[in-house]
Amino acid sequence: MPNLKHALKARLAQPGLIVAPGVFDMVSLRLADAFGFDALYMSGFGTVASHLGLPDAGLATYSDMLGRVTAMAAMAQTPLIADADTGYGGLLNLRHTVRGYEAAGAAAIQLEDQEFPKKCGHTPGRRVIAMTDMVAKIRVATDARDSPDFLVIARTDARSALGLEEALRRAEAYARAGADVLFVESPESIDEMRRIGSAFDLPLVANMVENGRTPVLTRAELESIGYKIAIFPVSGLLAALHSMTSVYRKLKVNGSTKGIDVPLADFSELTKLMGFEDIWEFEKRYAEPVVAQQGEEK
Repeated sequence: MPNLKHALKARLAQPGLIVAPGVFDMVSLRLADAFGFDALYMSGFGTVASHLGLPDAGLATYSDMLGRVTAMAAMAQTPLIADADTGYGGLLNLRHTVRGYEAAGAAAIQLEDQEFPKKCGHTPGRRVIAMTDMVAKIRVATDARDSPDFLVIARTDARSALGLEEALRRAEAYARAGADVLFVESPESIDEMRRIGSAFDLPLVANMVENGRTPVLTRAELESIGYKIAIFPVSGLLAALHSMTSVYRKLKVNGSTKGIDVPLADFSELTKLMGFEDIWEFEKRYAEPVVAQQGEEK
C-alpha cells in the first residue's frame, strides 16, 4: 500500500496546481479515484448530505465523519483530504479527532475557526472564534499527529463577517502556529484572491463552489494567482442532483424510463465500477461443485 500521506506532501513540493474533486459517498469516491487525480477532497457538505440527509450546519458528529473517512481512505488509491469542521469540541476533542483521522488513513485534515455549530462556508451567518483559540487548536493538531507527512490545513472563515484584512491577519497567525496549508475561505473577487495569493509563502487552498461567493477560475488563473490546491467540493454532487432530478421527474410523468431522453450510464459501467468483475472471477475460481441430490436420477 503506497504511503499516501507522503505522496501528497511530496506533490505539494512540485510545480503545478493540485486539483482535488469533491467526493461525498462511496460511489463518487470510487469514480473519482479512477481518474488519477493528485488528491481527493472529502466534502463536509456532501458527506453530511449523502450520509445523514442533513445540512452542513454542525449536525454531524465526530463518529459520523470518522466512519466516512475510514471507509473512503481504506478504498482510495489517491490521497484523501478530509474535512473535520471545527474539530468536534475543545482542544482534547480536537487531539482525538486528529489522531482518529490520521489513523483512518486521511492524508490531510482541514480545520476551521468557526464557532460551533459551524455552517457551510458559502452560506450566511458564519461566526468565528477568537484567533488565539484557533492558534491553540493548530498547535494541538500539529503536536497530535503521528507523522509530519499528515498535513494540517487551517481554514479561516473571517472574510465574510470581519473582512479580508482580518482573514489575512488570522491566516498569518495560523501559519506561525504551524499549519502546513492555509485556506482563506470565500474571497469575493479576483482582486481579493490575488491579495491572498501574494500574502503567504505556504500552499494555499482555493474553494471552487459553482455559484458560490468566490469566482470559479481556470487552472491557469489559479496558478498565476498563487494557489496550490483547488478543491471542487460539490461539483460532482451538483451534477448528480441535476441528472437525478431529470430522471425522477420523467419517471413520475411517464411511469417508465423506456425512451427517456436523459443520458444514463450503461449498467455494465456501474457494475464494473463497483467491483463486480472481481466477484465473478472469485466465484469462477472458488465455486463449489454442484452435488447431485440423493435419489436424483443420474
